Amino acid sequence: MSTDTPDASAEDDSVAAEEAPTRAELAARVDELEEQLAEATADSGDDQRKMSIIATKGTLDMAYPPLILASTAAAFGYEVTVFHTFWGLDILHEERSKDLKLSSVGNPNMPVPNVVGALPGMDRMTTKMMEKKIEDNETASIEELIETSLDMGVEFQACQMTIELMDYDEDDFYDGVTTGVGAATAIQDMAEADIQLLV
Repeated sequence: MSTDTPDASAEDDSVAAEEAPTRAELAARVDELEEQLAEATADSGDDQRKMSIIATKGTLDMAYPPLILASTAAAFGYEVTVFHTFWGLDILHEERSKDLKLSSVGNPNMPVPNVVGALPGMDRMTTKMMEKKIEDNETASIEELIETSLDMGVEFQACQMTIELMDYDEDDFYDGVTTGVGAATAIQDMAEADIQLLV
């Protein structure tokens, strides 16, 4: 048997009615929450995958892998950075990149014995052979790959320590190359990347 008096029951109903939000208030609250969710998703929702490549070699045959990988990844929507250090800087140097060499010494895939490959003029010959194959196959040049990659948003970074060590002039790099990048920046970039490659 209830002990509530009619007056007390009416008062409870009145308080409950005051606390319950109206349909319009609920709709407004839902809209507000949806806006907050959209903002939060926009702030953190960059699902773009990242690739970080370290390029350390400046021979003709080793210039192609980082450039091909970078441009291909960019075409698939990756955010790509290529950190060039030591001889890898020659790839970014406008003049030196047009005169990269290929050595047959120590390369087991070259059809030249090491004793022959060590003879004077052999590096020039193997380089000319590779350049002819590149031309005959209509493969993109180093310069074309760099320009294409830059157009696709690839960031080419030049190691500051190596620039100073090798006495490079930053003005000699291709337009669009990021200079003055240190190892700490490269490591941070690698830590944030989904794919890290050392070439």
